[in-house]
Amino acid sequence: MPQRTAFALILALAASAVTAHATAATQASTQDAATSAATPSSDAVAILTAARIHTGDLRQPQATAIAWDAQGRVVAIGTAAELRKRWPAARRIDAGKATVVPGLIDAHAHVMELGYALMRADLSGATSQEEVVRRLKAFTGTAPADAWIQGYGWDQNRWPEATFPTTELLDAAFPDRPVWLQRIDGHAAWANTAAMRAAEAVEGARPFDGDWQPDGGRIVRDGSRATGVFVDSAMRLVERAIPAYTGEFREEALSRALAAAVANGLTGVHDMGVSREDLALMRRFADAGRLPLRIDAYADGDREALADLCANGLYRHDSGRLQMTGVKLFVDGALGSRGAALLADYSDDPGNRGLLVTDPAAYGAAVIKARDCGVQVATHAIGDRGNRIVLDTYQFALDGKGARPDHRWRIEHAQVLAPEDFPRVAQLRLVASMQPTHATSDMPWAGDRLGPQRLEGAYAWRRFLDLGVPLALGSDFPVESVDPRLGLFAAATRTDRDGHPEGGWLPGQKLSAAEALRGFTAGAAHAGHDEAEVGRLVPGLRADFVVLDRDPLAIPASDLDDLKVKSTWVDGEPVYQAP
Repeated sequence: MPQRTAFALILALAASAVTAHATAATQASTQDAATSAATPSSDAVAILTAARIHTGDLRQPQATAIAWDAQGRVVAIGTAAELRKRWPAARRIDAGKATVVPGLIDAHAHVMELGYALMRADLSGATSQEEVVRRLKAFTGTAPADAWIQGYGWDQNRWPEATFPTTELLDAAFPDRPVWLQRIDGHAAWANTAAMRAAEAVEGARPFDGDWQPDGGRIVRDGSRATGVFVDSAMRLVERAIPAYTGEFREEALSRALAAAVANGLTGVHDMGVSREDLALMRRFADAGRLPLRIDAYADGDREALADLCANGLYRHDSGRLQMTGVKLFVDGALGSRGAALLADYSDDPGNRGLLVTDPAAYGAAVIKARDCGVQVATHAIGDRGNRIVLDTYQFALDGKGARPDHRWRIEHAQVLAPEDFPRVAQLRLVASMQPTHATSDMPWAGDRLGPQRLEGAYAWRRFLDLGVPLALGSDFPVESVDPRLGLFAAATRTDRDGHPEGGWLPGQKLSAAEALRGFTAGAAHAGHDEAEVGRLVPGLRADFVVLDRDPLAIPASDLDDLKVKSTWVDGEPVYQAP
């Protein structure tokens, strides 16, 4: 047999095995859920009717009515006549001409960071450094006079010069107050001189001018002078000088983030990088009945939260709305700040191959630790070198003792892979956790960073699906918008909201609207080992769903971003209703 043919056969068998495994798991959970759903009394049932209900169940993909019990679990799917005959005294809700879809789950996001972003100056979309300063001046009118001025969302790729900023404009506008502004990807930040002097005054700090660099990060300099931009781990050098947030501030941040999420149709979030302290805050919200959606929290690296999981076991709240069963690790930085680790130089920055934010040996030790504690591993990897390190490490760990057969370890972002590494993702039975809006945000400059050859392996959702790799979709909010409708739109069009470029960027990697919806529902649920609870509307599963003004599978893909969320439901109760 020719070598290429044999290799293709191996890939086909691997993809088939992955697909068969996922299908079997889905069917088994459906059967188990259906069996466990006891028939409740008529007065304990609610029935919602709509023009169309997409269930996500291949055996009964559409219906016009759904019934659930007092515990918020689906008991039946069918027509209004069928369900009302079965439960004549049921509470009735009529959604009219609306369409119902399973609750949308963001498979990669940062809840507390969204809350903090909502309480800082919003710099997203600013088209110049001067606009950033104007927004900051408007923001300071509402901020405490003695507080650091903080902002979020700047992107130098939107500015005419398309280069990192320096301290000059910030110093002129704010000579005495420390200013600290996070870049849109959270992998770089911009300080004024007052902020740098405050950071240099911290005990044990080194002057930022010079030629030294911190491990896993970069202080951007002009010669030996620090310019005010700090990349990846270098950001910690300034952030340790910022006064700690008060409990009231953190609680308000979480409240704002949760409200924004459910208003956009989210019933679940995989929160990537949750500290012990943040989990405790979320637990207090869950205890008080203040969590309107489900949070799958992933521990923030090899730190206290992972130690708790290893010492005490996986965490699940009795409400079913909060759990921590995984850990989120980092390998490299981000493409926009040229911190993603590449196998060859950046095409627009010769000599630069990005950053490894975690030493490979320390990363490998953390993966083995998580494996031995029964904790699911999710790793941030953007560049082709970063992704290869993840694949090599996962392969070594999964070949060892203690690996679970159905591990569902994840690559978060998986943005750029070498062609020969795609089949390995399927062979290792990994989940590709990807964010469609990253592609449409990055497309104006990604080609400059990578060059045409590497673009063939970039943002390749379709290639993963064709190999049978489970695909979980998210946003990475607040890096991108919290709105999952923008993710559906980006996945199906690969254009910006003005329709550019015509036909889509790298259009061969588009998803259909149905595939995109599955990535934000059943696919995300599968990635979190939650398919027996959420992701579809079938008997026995949670009654988590979204009521939309139109059918996302019956409108042009170009209209997906204009869908209206009429209401969001979790456990059969509305957690958001449009005005």
